[in-house]
Amino acid sequence: MWIRNLTVIICVMVSLFSVSAVHADTPTDAAQVPGFRRDVMPIFFRAGCNSGTCHGSARGKDGFMLSLFGYDTKGDYERVVNEIVGRRVNVAVPEQSLLLLKATGSVPHTGGKLFNRDSEYYQTLLNWIAAGAPDDAGNVAATVEVVLSHERMLFERADAGESLKVTARDSDGAARDVTKLARFFSNNESVAKIDVDGRVTAVGPGDTHVFARFGRFTVGVEVIVLPPAADFVWPNPTPANFIDQLVFDRLQKLRIAPSEVCDDETFLRRITLDLVARPPTIDEYRSFIADTRANKRAVKIDQLLADDAFADYWTALWAEQLRVIGGNYAPVATDVKAADTFYQWIRKQMRSGRPLNEFVAEMVDASGSNLTNGPANLYTMLVHKPQFDPKAFAADFSQVFLGVQIQCAECHNHPFDRWSQDDYYGFVSFFTGMKRKPGVEPRERRIYCDTSAPPARHVVDGRPMPARVLGGVEPVPAGGDPRTALAQWLTSPANELFSRNLANRIWAQLLGRGVIEPVDDVRASNPPVNGPLLEALSQRLVDAKFDLRSLVRDICNSKVYQLSVQPNASNARDLRQFSHGHLRRLRADVLLDSVVVVTGVTRRFSGFPDGTRAIEYYPRESGDTEGPHFGDPFFATFGRSSRGTICACETKKEPTLSQALHLAVGDTVRDRLGSSGELQKLLTKDATPDAIIEELFIRSLCRRPTGEELAAMRVLVNDSGKDRTVYEDIFWSLLNSSEFGFNH
Repeated sequence: MWIRNLTVIICVMVSLFSVSAVHADTPTDAAQVPGFRRDVMPIFFRAGCNSGTCHGSARGKDGFMLSLFGYDTKGDYERVVNEIVGRRVNVAVPEQSLLLLKATGSVPHTGGKLFNRDSEYYQTLLNWIAAGAPDDAGNVAATVEVVLSHERMLFERADAGESLKVTARDSDGAARDVTKLARFFSNNESVAKIDVDGRVTAVGPGDTHVFARFGRFTVGVEVIVLPPAADFVWPNPTPANFIDQLVFDRLQKLRIAPSEVCDDETFLRRITLDLVARPPTIDEYRSFIADTRANKRAVKIDQLLADDAFADYWTALWAEQLRVIGGNYAPVATDVKAADTFYQWIRKQMRSGRPLNEFVAEMVDASGSNLTNGPANLYTMLVHKPQFDPKAFAADFSQVFLGVQIQCAECHNHPFDRWSQDDYYGFVSFFTGMKRKPGVEPRERRIYCDTSAPPARHVVDGRPMPARVLGGVEPVPAGGDPRTALAQWLTSPANELFSRNLANRIWAQLLGRGVIEPVDDVRASNPPVNGPLLEALSQRLVDAKFDLRSLVRDICNSKVYQLSVQPNASNARDLRQFSHGHLRRLRADVLLDSVVVVTGVTRRFSGFPDGTRAIEYYPRESGDTEGPHFGDPFFATFGRSSRGTICACETKKEPTLSQALHLAVGDTVRDRLGSSGELQKLLTKDATPDAIIEELFIRSLCRRPTGEELAAMRVLVNDSGKDRTVYEDIFWSLLNSSEFGFNH
């Protein structure tokens, strides 16, 4: 033991002595000595030393830990210089520092060789160690912005290339080239690749983004690789509104021709499913097809927007995002009344057409009884926990209302966005004072803000972090309920994070995918596929004073919304740019309602009155809140959100084998083909077989059968005589078809 201690003492003495015994080629001017934060830390970042797969992991690697991407510079300095004195950094013999020996592969290193001895990285580290491995003195200018040399890169052919330059701008006004210290990646390497030095190379036709990361900043540039121009002819479609103009401009740049506008039958089915969550009726079909007015589609859109079913559908969508569910206070026996109060309040806002910013603002600032004040249930439903958790609530709140997953900055700066730990803990502090106390009766919880509660503390150094909005510089004024300031900032027309999030979610609901996808993962490294389009949609929502129906009307009247799903030669591979309609599997609740409407046989839901639509149903359970809450086996099979989290991924849109089997042999379709539904009414009419077949097609698929289909059905009917079962079989086959189960 004493020998080891003596060795350490000698190393320390030698190290201290060596500070003045610098090599002849080492800079002696203090201004020339590399700084730890400005020069050394970026090398760790560039070499990947502080990445999550190396020493930046939660437990470090091979006994050495760095903060992920360098969020804790003070701690990193201690670990690099002082944790193993004289070994990682040997100021007596700088060349023998393990920091250099391992990075150059001179001694075994799990990460392998990172750079050569003649590289700039090696020389910077050597000079810093030779100067005594000093920590930075005083305030060090921080990087406040990272800028790329290009806003867009356009390549006419594969294999073409161009280099990016990365510039960091510091808080002292200085700008420096950090291209050799940045890290690069591409969102789609089948379109364009980018190497470690920032050179972008075209690979194949399409569009993507390449990114540079330096410090806590990730910035990107769009890359377009054009297909051959020889066979491309732009059809020059006439835009119906600003949406078409922006989408068509983009498509023309990409040499992608949009599909044709869909026919009237397809449009009627698509718009009815999208706006009121059911197929059109026979009467609606005949009326629309017979209408010869040029503006009949716009008229139909307005009719559906005025229907209470439109508001009810959006009530269901909001209730799903806000996790409205009975029984969310384990171990309280029941709180169905609270869930009903919240649900009915949301429904009232949607039916009255209340502006979305006002709708959200009232929830954010709400207090009082959860049984009598519906919006106060935001603080009981969003996070299903017996005790209010400010961190969990802040994360879900940000994801729902901003589309930002701020929770990624809890333990370290966000690895792929601009949010720092300071941003995260400042945001959490809006909710540290939120309390839920028992009310007069066991089911009741009273929601209030304890303004004397301390703010959240930073996980690294424990300092208090006053409430501060995302991207803000100064905290909100102390004293009073900070949620008032939060509500004002969040729902302000000037807050693009909020308006862009709402606009993107509305667009995704109608087009099948967002301009940013997933809709709740908005970050610098997941940019919009059409930036001008998202900006225009956001601005339109603001100009319309956050009126939901106004933006929906604009989207549905656009030719982009009305494009056919049938692709052409140029857009067959396009899945991003809205050049054609997308096949969209019906949501579980919409599918179930569609079966009910088409067959005329209702579906009962436990705890709800007869006639309740699937979109109006939500789980009303009591007791333990852990695990999924589907409330009905059909919803579990067809992927309706379990409301286990607020993630958009909770709603499953992919078809599965179990779904096909359920429709084929389960009770959902089978029990609705009997003697009590629309089929029985149809068979009792004095109608010809052709008329019966046609009505079954219109009722199920919103179209008449083709000549080939009708001929095949006639054979079945003629062979069976007047057997009812053949019509049941025809009806069953239509309800089991992909055409019925998808919106197209």
